[in-house]
Amino acid sequence: MSWSRRILPALAVCVLLVTGSAGCGSDDEPAPTGQEGAISPSPVGKVLDDTDDDGRHYREVARKGAPKVALEVEPDAEGGWDVRLKLRDFRFSPSGAGARAVTGRGIARLFADGQPLADLRDTSYRIPEGYLAHGTHQVTARLYADDGTVWAVDGKPVESTADITASEPEPESASESPVGDPGSSSPSALSAPGTLPRTEGQGSPDRGGKAS
Repeated sequence: MSWSRRILPALAVCVLLVTGSAGCGSDDEPAPTGQEGAISPSPVGKVLDDTDDDGRHYREVARKGAPKVALEVEPDAEGGWDVRLKLRDFRFSPSGAGARAVTGRGIARLFADGQPLADLRDTSYRIPEGYLAHGTHQVTARLYADDGTVWAVDGKPVESTADITASEPEPESASESPVGDPGSSSPSALSAPGTLPRTEGQGSPDRGGKAS
């Protein structure tokens, strides 16, 4: 009995030593610090090789819950154009936001005939009088993440395009022509300005890219 009692404390000491060593760091493998142990946020979507005309890579996300935009452009009373965006599953980031992609966040870039017009952090914009020449033009709103990548679904950018027609003012002399005179109709005069909304890319909330 006395021999058995001496062994039991010795075994208990061994168990404590083994258990304690499991919780201690060694010189070869230092314990992780708070920064090293932090979990990095998962990336948003997948950056594709495809780019827009400015060389901005597409950031592919699933169709479900992806950002969506619809565009409407209408002439105003002063000869300019009122642009309105309708967004879904997307919010504008404040000015000075970090250059990283956050789900459903970013800016809208406005294009006229493929040329950058403005970066928007609001759903409305006015194209001034005289900016668009006489004829038909394409105005496009495309959604970007804060790191400059283009939000995309199924390999296509999330954007909406409207076709608009800027008419040329009718010459004053036309009003002096008598009724029925063939010269009374100016060949350069067009119908009143209007919009022909359409959608390219992905995710327009309303059919045809027209906001309701």
